[in-house]
Amino acid sequence: MKSVRYGWLIFLATGMATMTQAQAQYPVKPVRLIVPFPPGGASDALGRIIGPPLAEALGRPVVIENRGGAGANIGAEIAAKSAPDGYTLFLGNVGHAINVTLYGRLNYDFVKDFAPVAQISSGSLIVVVHPSVPAKSVKELVALAMARPGQLDYSSSGSGSVAHLAAALFCNMAGVKMNHVSYKGGGPAVIALMGGEVSLGFPTMPSVIQHVKSGKLRGLAVSTPRRSPFMPDLPTISEAGVSGYEVSGWQGLLVPTGTPNEIISRLHAESVKALSRQEVKERLSATGIEPTGSTPEQFAGHIRREIAKWAKVVKASGARVD
Repeated sequence: MKSVRYGWLIFLATGMATMTQAQAQYPVKPVRLIVPFPPGGASDALGRIIGPPLAEALGRPVVIENRGGAGANIGAEIAAKSAPDGYTLFLGNVGHAINVTLYGRLNYDFVKDFAPVAQISSGSLIVVVHPSVPAKSVKELVALAMARPGQLDYSSSGSGSVAHLAAALFCNMAGVKMNHVSYKGGGPAVIALMGGEVSLGFPTMPSVIQHVKSGKLRGLAVSTPRRSPFMPDLPTISEAGVSGYEVSGWQGLLVPTGTPNEIISRLHAESVKALSRQEVKERLSATGIEPTGSTPEQFAGHIRREIAKWAKVVKASGARVD
């Protein structure tokens, strides 16, 4: 019996030593970053901005893997079911907090199946109208919507998307009724807005900032609690008349639950360093994205608050995907 017991002790000690050595050497192969959207969007751009400096710091390639589809849930499920060894990173965003309530059933748990590394960006949505719309402020837009109940259409990137729910929250808080027109993605939603198919929208700052600056669209206000440094002349929706309104777009790095804390700490430290690099700041600024760099604990708390907030908005909107 003693020899069996000693044998197990030696086996466990050897296994722990091997695991510790592997963690100390991490990484020894390329790391993949799953972006749950097709190439070309804001998330893909962010991944490709943060990937190179992170790869340089880790000493291994960071390979972007676009896994779009099903409201960003396909990529999330793949990441959630990956080995918790630090070689799979996931770029989650506000949409995943919304999906917790929006979808009747998910094949992953956004809280239980992921360990937060760092929130790496935040950004504003912007209320924009087609130039033909006779509203040059939020107050004028609310007055117009009240005068024409159910006659103004707004576009979004899909039912239950942050653009849809941000507009639904606006309508609820402002006491107005407008029609939702869903498109297959943020790009088509913006194109429809620019073409005058719809009157307004609540797109992300990166997707329309150049169109607003060129005058092709009229910006009225930003959705965040403070003004955007990229368009400081635009008021917040709250200060422009809908008091207490607040919606922020955000993205962050996560890893599968069970990933060793030492690896999470390393990834957090290196991602924060990458965000502090001047060339990264400049590239993010050019797209209207603000770097964040929160701790894993802060990011975990932020995710919980966002899930609770959007659960109320989703239920009030009646949006549902089964």
